[in-house]
Amino acid sequence: MANETAASVFTDRPAVAAQSCPHPTETSSTAKVALIMSGGGARAAYQVGVLKAIAEMLPEDAPNPFPIICGTSAGAINGAALAIYATRFQEGVRRLSRIWANFQVRQVFRADAWGIIGSGARWLTALLLGGLGRHNPRSLLDRTPLYALLSKYLPCEKIQQSIDAGALHAFSVTASGYTSTQSVTFFQGATSIPPWKRARRIGCATPITVQHLMASSAIPFIFSAVKINREYFGDGSMRQVAPLSAALHLGADRILVIGVRQDAEEQPPRVQVHDHPSLAQIAGHVLNSIFLDSLEVDLERLERINNTLKTIPAHYLKEGGMTLRPVEVLAISPSADIAKIAERHALSLPRPVRYLLRGIGAYNRSGANLVSYLLFEKDYCRELMALGYADALRHKEQVKAFLDVGFTGQAVKKAG
Repeated sequence: MANETAASVFTDRPAVAAQSCPHPTETSSTAKVALIMSGGGARAAYQVGVLKAIAEMLPEDAPNPFPIICGTSAGAINGAALAIYATRFQEGVRRLSRIWANFQVRQVFRADAWGIIGSGARWLTALLLGGLGRHNPRSLLDRTPLYALLSKYLPCEKIQQSIDAGALHAFSVTASGYTSTQSVTFFQGATSIPPWKRARRIGCATPITVQHLMASSAIPFIFSAVKINREYFGDGSMRQVAPLSAALHLGADRILVIGVRQDAEEQPPRVQVHDHPSLAQIAGHVLNSIFLDSLEVDLERLERINNTLKTIPAHYLKEGGMTLRPVEVLAISPSADIAKIAERHALSLPRPVRYLLRGIGAYNRSGANLVSYLLFEKDYCRELMALGYADALRHKEQVKAFLDVGFTGQAVKKAG
């Protein structure tokens, strides 16, 4: 099963391992470069900084460098903006930057005293009374403001215009079905792209709407699930065992991945502890495992497959009917610990939210990870954007070569 999973991830769009596409001969003018942006709540501001630097590297009015855009959770929201403005990539990045640079928590979820008190009261009442039936609380926080914001600034009906204009090949949003337990990638793109089905994950062609963005970014417990057709969906990072897969199914030849966790993050020492972990520490640990771990594992898997293919002479692959191909990936990750940045800005959260989070230990050092996902405040977002901008510029030549030079079939590359 492990071998089947690894192989099926890195094959051509609809095929299984032994029937993937042949070794490519694409040039920079024909190869399709995919952009993958993962989830991470407010951490996704880092992605916008990277995109801002990339936009500045390109000539004025340059075409969209990412004909395939794949987003999950908050990364899906960023991806939608790029898909909508694919005919004007730099304008899309500027608009995205302005929104993130002026973010406030109240634009994402209710942060007023009555909103927080009402949510807490419903949970307490439900616990004391053994449930409230149909009126049971569905989430810790109310995201009604985010729906209004996305509806105003992301006219998803324009995604098809980008596709029809030839500026976009495909855009995908991944969400997790609570009933089917499947990781579902909703995609909108060229009619030649077929749907796919793998173990616990499928690709479904459909027009992308704000509902898909809300579903993909519905962090479990914190935000309520969203119903799409017959099923309720939650954050797409859940059960997403192969984050790179969608891009390959959609036809990518090369992939740029923007992560939201420090590259080569230093592991904390294993020391004896006496205090039970706080709810915030446990929640932060769970969110890290949902948002961050699967992408790193998938990149490692790709690197192993690429290295294995390099040891096998091409004629053996051809004679054996094996047409697996190496896939070039450039991964850009934060050069600093985002949780530590969140610690410095934690007090910028509205007072009612601070009161709620303090009660579950989020203002202890061990709870900073949870804060880093919810801190939709401009000072924090601007620092993350500046970090992403600096990280991308530090590897400017590497990024430009990746976007401009033809396919080289190299293993995974990590900027830095």
